[in-house]
Amino acid sequence: MKQTILTVIAIIACFGIASATSPVDYVNPLVGSQSSHALSAGNTYPAVAVPWGMNFWTPVTGEMGNGWTYTYQSNTLRGFKQTHQPSPWINDYGQFSIMATSGEPVFDQNKRASWFSHMAEEAKPYYYKVYLASHNIHAEMTVTSRAAMMRFTMGNEGRNNIVIDAMDGGSMISVDKTNRRITGYTTKNSGGVPRNFKNYFVIELDHDIENVCGVENGYNDTLKLDKTECTGNHAGVVLVLNADRGESVNLRMASSFISPEQAVLNLKELKDGTFDEVKERSKAEWNEVLGRVEVEDDNLDHLRTFYSCLYRSVLFPRSLYEIDAQGNVMHYSPYNGKVLPGYMFTDTGFWDTFRSLFPLLNLIYPSMNEKMQQGLANAYRESGFLPEWASPGHRDCMVGNNSASVVADAIIQGVTTQDQETLWEAVTHGANSVHPRVSSTGRIGWEYYNSLGYVPCDVGINESAARTLEYAYDDWCIYQMGKAMGKPESEISIYKDRAQNYRNLFDTETKLMRGKKKDGSFAENFNPFKWGGDFTEGNSWHYTWSVFHDPDGLINLMGGNSQFAAMLDSVMTMAPLYDDSYYGFTIHEIREMQISGFGQYAHGNQPIQHMLYLYNYCGQPWKTQYWVREVMNRLYKATPDGYCGDEDNGQTSAWYVFSALGFYPVCPGSGQYVMGAPYYNKVKIRLENGKKLQINAKDVSDTDRFVQQYQVNGKVHNLNTIDIATLKKGATIDATMGNTPASYQKGESPIAPKKKRTYLFGK
Repeated sequence: MKQTILTVIAIIACFGIASATSPVDYVNPLVGSQSSHALSAGNTYPAVAVPWGMNFWTPVTGEMGNGWTYTYQSNTLRGFKQTHQPSPWINDYGQFSIMATSGEPVFDQNKRASWFSHMAEEAKPYYYKVYLASHNIHAEMTVTSRAAMMRFTMGNEGRNNIVIDAMDGGSMISVDKTNRRITGYTTKNSGGVPRNFKNYFVIELDHDIENVCGVENGYNDTLKLDKTECTGNHAGVVLVLNADRGESVNLRMASSFISPEQAVLNLKELKDGTFDEVKERSKAEWNEVLGRVEVEDDNLDHLRTFYSCLYRSVLFPRSLYEIDAQGNVMHYSPYNGKVLPGYMFTDTGFWDTFRSLFPLLNLIYPSMNEKMQQGLANAYRESGFLPEWASPGHRDCMVGNNSASVVADAIIQGVTTQDQETLWEAVTHGANSVHPRVSSTGRIGWEYYNSLGYVPCDVGINESAARTLEYAYDDWCIYQMGKAMGKPESEISIYKDRAQNYRNLFDTETKLMRGKKKDGSFAENFNPFKWGGDFTEGNSWHYTWSVFHDPDGLINLMGGNSQFAAMLDSVMTMAPLYDDSYYGFTIHEIREMQISGFGQYAHGNQPIQHMLYLYNYCGQPWKTQYWVREVMNRLYKATPDGYCGDEDNGQTSAWYVFSALGFYPVCPGSGQYVMGAPYYNKVKIRLENGKKLQINAKDVSDTDRFVQQYQVNGKVHNLNTIDIATLKKGATIDATMGNTPASYQKGESPIAPKKKRTYLFGK
């Protein structure tokens, strides 16, 4: 019998009761948490949140301030932290933590830590529960966007404690024992904030506070009794409670980037509900968002992996706006430190997420991306640039000018209905300037790029080839955006011309992209296996394919379809050789490629993730169908080690979601998806316009993975692409599957079919 989110999938035998499973019940928030600095299996933490929530909460196994907040291999917990961390490499801001202990009051994070076991741990997107064995306390938490509740059930009679840690870097805590209310602020951050940055918080208890012990200078400070006002480099308090064994202590908390008063207002998100009522509301919110996609499959692990990936795809970018007392949308600007009207979102790197995360929003959650686009317009007004990596403001990280892709794709798809002129001004400004303090915002080397047609590798700008290739695609996006907005050709043709700049780095001898010097000659001592240098977190074998907008042009440069296919094949069949001399050590992205078993294909990092779909352009679509399923089967699991590299704000997850549907946005801004193969028997998507998109692939399996024929709305579809507009009108895609490729031209399929077949897809 098929497993589906609408059917009964489990029988509780001891009671004989059927249990219906909702989408959120398939999600495992621990996916990707079995990571380390040396090897990433996702580099995630279990985010207890609502979709696109302002605040996340997470258990903390690492030292406070360590980017590896929660690692599955750990066995002690130091507390539960409000977090805004998008990545361990970017780290956190707006953070404070809470912990429950028993016995004598302690503040030191190591002394207050507790042993725990995954056997006594329950992690859901909306709820987390764990047994703090060292203190005999059961801890639970649930959330709204800007507020949260915790429930600690005490196992020991008498003295129990609540520890509140406002972190270092400048913080304050004030305790009102009479009204059982704690207020304060934390300033700890990792960059990207104005001088006046504070995260204000308020916490309310439903239990009397017997005593308060406080510190002002952190873990080495001595706890002082009856210290209810703590202000210093590192403020913290221990609330001493006289709780009975089995008694539950409930905490209600909220925070604000705007003001202490707004933090109190945000507390109203809890609506005076009980812990269980807030938990159920959060669960319902998740089911509404995840339930937009209904998957039917006879493999429970497939469903768990899909919905865990969809969960990751709707966490970021996070909301950074709040609702004031009059119901107005307001935000604290991470760019100029002012409180201003309108939306703001943050904690995403466009170098990662332009590829499939934002296209996924445009398809399934366009109203959210409409708000995000308004937030981008506000970011430009407040800082003079669109962000490329925001957390919460501009961060100096990665390369490219891919805000152009994010904005253009939304406008071309009709998602962005306002601020279009502001966004046009923003993308054209960013294409011809660089932020004065953040070199990854705008375009470093734009003067060289505009005059020479590439960023030279010998003028002191690192990763120059990667920048050139991404700028060329971004120029194409600007041109397409200008056309969609009706801009005159005289104004936009320059971007059309510059979109061909990728050709300037193509080496006809190696058929690969290479760094080029200012005098027009290629850099000497070219090693296509060298990571970094002229490329970003990859090598020439990875970045050569970064011609999203002109695969035909790249095919022609390589000498035609068969040569192009052979080069693609080489990526998958070569040994995972590498040169790490640019870094001086083997970075985790290299190690993840080396151990994945896919040759030079480094799915754990973003630059090459679209490559498998390029087989469609050279007449060998079955190789896309074969290899995409291999990657999905071998590199994704709903387990703590379930990713093959950094998950990166939903990008690697969104790749899986699209690939499971059977198509992928190789070129955001084109208005098309490139065909793959459906992974599931049936998928139904409820679009926001009221239409439904359904994908049927009867009898699809690991064996029957090859598409014999596509039909769209009952008509045979022989193209290797499908228009997004067709899908958004409501459509039914029927795929007939088989165990051998349905098309065969030059070259060989991965399973070497004996018979030639009529070519169905592509050119």
